Amino acid sequence: MSTYVFGHTNPDSDSIVGAISLSYLKNQLGEDTIPTRQGKISPETEFILNKFGGTLPELKTSVAGKNVYIIDFSDKAQAPEDIEQATILGIVDHHKLGDLTTSTPLECWIRPNGCSNTIVKEMYDSYDVKIPKDIAGMMLCAILSDTVIFKSPTCTKVDTKACKELAKIAGIEDYKALGMEMCIVKSAVQGASPRELNTRDYKEFLMGREKVGVGQLEVVDLSVFDDMKDSLFADLKIMKEENGLHTIMLLLTDIMKEGSQVLLLSDDASKFEMAFDSKLEDNQVWLAGVLSRKKQIIPFLQPQF
Repeated sequence: MSTYVFGHTNPDSDSIVGAISLSYLKNQLGEDTIPTRQGKISPETEFILNKFGGTLPELKTSVAGKNVYIIDFSDKAQAPEDIEQATILGIVDHHKLGDLTTSTPLECWIRPNGCSNTIVKEMYDSYDVKIPKDIAGMMLCAILSDTVIFKSPTCTKVDTKACKELAKIAGIEDYKALGMEMCIVKSAVQGASPRELNTRDYKEFLMGREKVGVGQLEVVDLSVFDDMKDSLFADLKIMKEENGLHTIMLLLTDIMKEGSQVLLLSDDASKFEMAFDSKLEDNQVWLAGVLSRKKQIIPFLQPQF
């Protein structure tokens, strides 16, 4: 029986590439695994797959009775609804430890790095498995994306070292230029619907007894959203009601100015204001220096619940 490998819902590049890179590694070690995904890919991920000839993982949203490896998450809210009916053989992640549990022992690689693919690179090295050129290129892109070309506070020396080694394997001389090319792709938001933008990189978290949704869009110039905010807010309100959320927010992250404009709707906005010592105006606030949802938003917001 094949084992399925996948990342979180609303998959980003790390989740998609991670499923591909981890599945290849496991297959080289004698396992029968298939890379899969839980949703539609982003324009950035499509760019990465096209550039390096990657195959889009198959869509799979039900895993009852299956063996699985999960990558880039360990929160139940970001898993298939029937994840508790699957056997989790392993977790590879760079986020906080979530609320998924297992009934059997598992392989677990969780590191405080900037990207899950950095950890997968360590796994390849540990098992002495050679990384193919195309997969190395995709892994390089995933790390550049997750670390915002090393600007994110989540970035570590392990990430930068992995990038240098992967770039050499992939034959990429100027990998920072490649990172900027991806940022430009990310910034192309014209023509996308509010729902497509709000869910492009969106995750839900259980904080206390409340559900909180946090989306993020990274661009090189926030002015692309000047005429979109009203429609984004309108759709956020619908998402909040549809999913029974206490709070929903969208981080509009400017990677050049290195900060985020937060759009927020909440049953109690004071929780956010206390967490970040800030005052919302028209349900918005600029948070200077904030680039990472994982390290600069969730750890501060969760204690308020």
